[in-house]
Amino acid sequence: MRVLLQTEIECGRLHMSPIRKSLFPLPGLCLLLWVFNISFSPAQQVSSEDRSKATLEVGRTLYSSSCAGCHGLDGSGSDKAVDISGSAKMRHLSDAQLSGIISNGVPGTGMPAFHSLSERQTSALVVYLRLLQGKSETRTLPGDARCGKTIFFGKGECYGCHTISGEGGFLGPDLSSYGSTASAKGIHDEIVRLRRTPPQSYRSAVLITAEGDRIEGLIRNEDNFSVQFQTKDGGFHSFQKSELRGLDRLETSLMPTNYSQRLSPAELDDLVSYVLAAAPDAREAGTPHKKEDDTE
Repeated sequence: MRVLLQTEIECGRLHMSPIRKSLFPLPGLCLLLWVFNISFSPAQQVSSEDRSKATLEVGRTLYSSSCAGCHGLDGSGSDKAVDISGSAKMRHLSDAQLSGIISNGVPGTGMPAFHSLSERQTSALVVYLRLLQGKSETRTLPGDARCGKTIFFGKGECYGCHTISGEGGFLGPDLSSYGSTASAKGIHDEIVRLRRTPPQSYRSAVLITAEGDRIEGLIRNEDNFSVQFQTKDGGFHSFQKSELRGLDRLETSLMPTNYSQRLSPAELDDLVSYVLAAAPDAREAGTPHKKEDDTE
């Protein structure tokens, strides 16, 4: 608690001490570095247009629905499929070669051909895969990640549902690697989203037991006769439906929708920075953005 309070005090001091420092490399040096990168990159570079948010989100959605089941959410592979994010061989394949594998599959292996995907969808998948491989552009943190951690485990109460680096709750997705594939704007927009439709695996509900106890949590599994329930403390409970007095499914997400009111713009930037910095590829992130005075 003392460390957390000290950090919050220091974060306040940071907000009151503007640091303005701009480093702009010479145009000639930029051109030289750009030419060098093009000449020696082992894989075909993805255009800036293909890196647009819309394309990346399409790729993320397609990957989650069609690829993650075998290759894993981070592309590191499983007993069903090979590592496609950390493998040097996969990194050195060109975008055209990756597209060919997606479209035509790999004969003699478990990799199927996705003939149903359009050229644009296949390209979006490649863009997202490149992001998993760490080929995305260097990112600048919009705020202070250390202050963002105090918000995550304090004012924002994010820890009640989400886990980062082994700390936090169990009712929401683990965010430890979320910053590896999400942009700062994407994370910000998700935090302040006003309407959410919870995915199937995060359906919240309220149970009334035979003894009259009211239990809130998530339905993790359900059939015609039973329901498996996870409570906020991470515990799993199995109930026979015939023994329950009530089972009320909630259509709303457990994620609050008032963060734009609960947190200031500077605090939101700090929180986004913490999620980004906690990701495994945080070493590729740039220097945190120095904020102006907060005159509240």
